[in-house]
Amino acid sequence: MKTSPLPLGVASRRNVFIALLGRLLAVACAMLSLRAAAAESPRLVQSLDDDWRFHLGESPDAVLTSFNDQNWRQVDVPHDYVVEGTFAEKEPQPRAGGPVRQDWYWLHGFLPVGPAVYRKTFSLPTSAEGKRLWLEFDGVCSNSHTWLNGQLIGAQYSGYTHSRFDVTAAAKPGGDNILVVQVDPRYDGWWYEGGGIYRHVRLITVDPVHIAPDGVFVAPTVSGPGDGNKADAVVVAHADVTNTSSASVSTTVTSEILDANDQVVATASSAHELGISSSVKVAQSLPLARATLWSTEKPNLYRLRSTVRVANRLVDQVTTNFGVRHVRFDAAHGFFLNGKHLELQGVNLHQDHAGVGVAVPDRLFTWRLERLKEVGCNAIRLSHNPVAPFLLDECDRLGFIVVAENRHLGDTYVDQAPKETPAVEHRDLSALVRRDRNHPSIVLWSLCNEQWIQGTPEAAAMIRAMKQRVHELDPTRPVTAAMNGGFDSAVGMGGVLDVIGVNYNPGVYDPMHKLFPATPMFASEIASEISTRGVYATNHWDGYYGDRERGYASAYSITAGPGGQTVENAWPPVAAREFLSGGFVWAGFDYKGEPRPFGWPVVNCHYGFMDLCGFPKDSYYYYKAWWTDAPVLHLFPHWNWTGKEGQEIPVWVHSNCDEVELFLNGASLGKQAVTPLHHLEWKVKYAPGKLVAKGTRKGAPIEATRETTGAPAALRLTADRSTLTADNADVAVVNVEVVDAQGRVVPTAGNKIAFALTGAAKLIGVGNGDPSCHEPDKANSRSAFNGLAQAIVQTTHTAGEIVLEATSPDLKSARLTLHSR
Repeated sequence: MKTSPLPLGVASRRNVFIALLGRLLAVACAMLSLRAAAAESPRLVQSLDDDWRFHLGESPDAVLTSFNDQNWRQVDVPHDYVVEGTFAEKEPQPRAGGPVRQDWYWLHGFLPVGPAVYRKTFSLPTSAEGKRLWLEFDGVCSNSHTWLNGQLIGAQYSGYTHSRFDVTAAAKPGGDNILVVQVDPRYDGWWYEGGGIYRHVRLITVDPVHIAPDGVFVAPTVSGPGDGNKADAVVVAHADVTNTSSASVSTTVTSEILDANDQVVATASSAHELGISSSVKVAQSLPLARATLWSTEKPNLYRLRSTVRVANRLVDQVTTNFGVRHVRFDAAHGFFLNGKHLELQGVNLHQDHAGVGVAVPDRLFTWRLERLKEVGCNAIRLSHNPVAPFLLDECDRLGFIVVAENRHLGDTYVDQAPKETPAVEHRDLSALVRRDRNHPSIVLWSLCNEQWIQGTPEAAAMIRAMKQRVHELDPTRPVTAAMNGGFDSAVGMGGVLDVIGVNYNPGVYDPMHKLFPATPMFASEIASEISTRGVYATNHWDGYYGDRERGYASAYSITAGPGGQTVENAWPPVAAREFLSGGFVWAGFDYKGEPRPFGWPVVNCHYGFMDLCGFPKDSYYYYKAWWTDAPVLHLFPHWNWTGKEGQEIPVWVHSNCDEVELFLNGASLGKQAVTPLHHLEWKVKYAPGKLVAKGTRKGAPIEATRETTGAPAALRLTADRSTLTADNADVAVVNVEVVDAQGRVVPTAGNKIAFALTGAAKLIGVGNGDPSCHEPDKANSRSAFNGLAQAIVQTTHTAGEIVLEATSPDLKSARLTLHSR
């Protein structure tokens, strides 16, 4: 049968339709293939976070399988038991014979530390028979010993390095298994380090033929930065494959790259023969044309799916996130990401938070990073230890540059390694690099912080050995170390580092650059300004400004810790030097311990530009003004100065406006031009009313106000999110404000607030940011500090409505409704 040809336009449309349909079918098939592959992955990862039994103190018999732990307290991990203690000025008796520093208790924030024991009973299916079983701890603080079914399976002395034990021989598939962890953090105490199983725990079940732990390494390279957004790349996918079976096997190892839309964009496969108890290192090259680059503004991520098959049977699969980016440290011009100059506007972070200590829920890590993004921070130095894996995942996802830091120089667990320390194994350093080398956020491996031998040839020898080990595991990243001395030594560690980190000492930036002109540099720690949120004391004592009796430092940015600088003396020297890659403020948040320079009654430091709850201090707005393009006009102090009528009050402004004019009760107090990187100041005789700052930035007006408030009248609750996941882990950060009858925060309020929680949730911690507050972090009440407090609410496995009510005598109560799903 003969048919007439279709008109040209119709035929073209039909061809286009057929082509589109073909593409859609191909996409659908690829998606189905991906889902099927994910569904059939034989690797089983089982969380062991829930339902532990806990005992504070030693219990030697607890390792016996017959031991009865029913009278022990039930807890979930992550768990920090030290933060549950009571602050005490008197130091407890140190452990006999223990190498405890004399200032240990002081540095640890006056919270007693002792040993403890955890026990957990869990079942294993019979299908685990014949498999390999690994027990993983992301972090246990510290000096831990782990037992399974009465057998000692391993020890980990570091409180930060993850532990992984092969428990195949000790486990009992088809029955109950008893896991015991003994911890004793009394030997630690550089700062507040907490105690307990404070990170996640999991059991991993794999086939006898499998990818080794931390055995996937993704090494993308680009010949150049392309157009800054896309570039041609080559991804070398490494996989360490192991055969622990009783027979030789023929394997097929496949690497697939998936883009942000879950589409496979590159594939490579190779066949490998593995003998009994043998392994093979597989390296496959995958071209990736026009790869979308990872950056701080657009943190694009790819996924590598590594699979192993034996006789066409899938036996293992591991999925790894990674990013493609072009990184360059330049000794003369600083840091470049994807061909674009990027000033590292960084902070140093410890890992604890109000209410929870070091047992920080995953969502709280995200919340803290979001606060840093808001201030314009684009980089984080992880001081001074390996961190929770989830924190690095979020740095990848949110777009932070990361300096990942090793805990100690050499192989020892003391903070000042002796000259004779051997530099051979580097177990902790190796574990850090192997676990974290696939994170695109990490651009530097920091080998140590402030070691007293840093200017000596011995230090240089140790750094060479550590550097060699790092580059064996990861040849794609340079190494650094943070130095606070030995700057003028050409034979110390400065001469062998790929990138030099300088802590404080802005006066050495130029001499160091002259001594090592070909070595890139950055300011690894700056500032150490001491300030207390909402405290505006101007009295002077012992070189500091503040309230000595209560242990508060002035929030006016006029005092710094030993060797440190105020913000206006710390950041400008960094910003003025093109050869510096940037600087990292000490610190982003206050943290427990290191109560310098006060000691008791202070129990946490004052170094953060946010307090322990994440409430901004005034210096937060200094950095926001000069780290972002957003218009900033921050006026302080508060304007509640009853009893000081007619007295001069220093009024400051942090702003990136062109000029600012100040008004009190409608009368102008003068206009000032803004000098970049510096504050504005007026001396104002106090009179109750309204203080207003009016600025202009590029012709656009901006205004800030401080008003004399009334007495506390009510409470107000605000949560970061209203809908949570019912997974026994998700949290809502609830901020509490004490307000007057007009809804204005009362900046001097210290009312005691009680919390009542109903629904399927737990109140896991409270705080207020007061560095001298001795109220417990684990409680149903908390005093406000200068008008603010915080409660952290965590879901359970049960979905439903959650209601938090806050009450205080003589104040109107507040209710907040959340939902978990």
